[in-house]
Amino acid sequence: MNYNVNIPDAGDKKRVVIVGGGFAGLELAKRLDKKYYQIVLIDKNNYYQFQPLFYQVATGGLEPSSISYPHRKTFNKSKNVHFRMCEAKQIITEDKKVETNIGDITYDYVVIATGCDTNYFGNDNLKESTFALKSVSESLLLRNRILLSFEEALSAKDDDELREILSFVIVGGGATGVELAGALADMKKSILPKDYPEVDFSKMEIHLVDASPRLLFAMSENASEGAAKTLTKRGVIIHQDISVKAYDKPTVELSDNTTLRTRNVFWVAGVKPNGLRGLDESAYNRGRLVVNQYNQVNGYENVFAIGDTSLQMSEVTPKGHPQVAQVALQMARCLAKNLNNKITGKAPEKFKYSDRGSLATIGRHAAVADLGKFRFGGFVAWWLWLLVHILSIVGIRNRLAVFIDWVWSYLNYDVSLRLFIRPKFNEMYDKE
Repeated sequence: MNYNVNIPDAGDKKRVVIVGGGFAGLELAKRLDKKYYQIVLIDKNNYYQFQPLFYQVATGGLEPSSISYPHRKTFNKSKNVHFRMCEAKQIITEDKKVETNIGDITYDYVVIATGCDTNYFGNDNLKESTFALKSVSESLLLRNRILLSFEEALSAKDDDELREILSFVIVGGGATGVELAGALADMKKSILPKDYPEVDFSKMEIHLVDASPRLLFAMSENASEGAAKTLTKRGVIIHQDISVKAYDKPTVELSDNTTLRTRNVFWVAGVKPNGLRGLDESAYNRGRLVVNQYNQVNGYENVFAIGDTSLQMSEVTPKGHPQVAQVALQMARCLAKNLNNKITGKAPEKFKYSDRGSLATIGRHAAVADLGKFRFGGFVAWWLWLLVHILSIVGIRNRLAVFIDWVWSYLNYDVSLRLFIRPKFNEMYDKE
């Protein structure tokens, strides 16, 4: 690009360009002092999306609008915050500008908070043939795929075809995989027999394939064991310490040479950082941007990285911090404080992560919790999971909508959100 994006002049304020409006980017934009900084937030979507609840959209438990919030709505009362929906192409550090698909944006400081995408571990064929769950749009696509399977089941020619249609293979035993498997198991038990009384759901199989030695590998062994027991009790078939070698529809080939037949493979097995061109190769390590304890990218004074795309190594964290929301939020708060203090000449503070614990739900009345020395599961953990996620959602209206949907679902074992909505093709989306 050889032209600049039309943004009001920053005047005597420093301009901070934030690339990415996820957990880290949004938190930073909120906390920077608007008296001192002009903030330009750029994102390829015009809304924030609450990733931990994507699986609930995919299984018809929540509407996508309940876990999404427009960036412009967040900052419509902030004069010195400007949002642009665009895609960052590269950073040109010598000119202090970010090149995007709508033009160039100059900066005094740039913060890279681009998050992560799905990792297929080099197998591009799986990218084309499986369904991911890293965005609201992918959640809706997954919902359509799940609901279409049940509609197709009504027309199955024989039991073999019915099993193939009603088999779901979830690849990845982290929180998303466990939660998705639990939600499908709940649907099988409480909802689907009412929606599709003609279908024999005893033929429905839910497979959870995990390459790690145990589920929820980032959590305690107690949590892993609890999750495995609960899922098994609810009919989920767990393939532990096994990976997917290939998927030639409808055949899934596993690393132990067994095969599964299915039309539904959901890939939630790993993440990889979203990169941004323009920085020296020495700034990267395994795709993540290496930062110091102040979140400055190595070798650059005015370039910072926070959240999943950053790699901050120390004696305590030789492999960096976990790629979870709490790290992203705490990095954003620390960087905001340091940039605000920079104006008044105060010394910056080193980032120190405070692990507040982990939660994962496994379906109705079942969850696991690791909260410091306290490790427990069951009904209490489930209610705690509900409370934490409601409070974490952006927007009072969204919190209320999620609360109402969850209460209704709890009382009636059902939420009427199982809508198969196919977008009609329109060339406006492809026009330049």
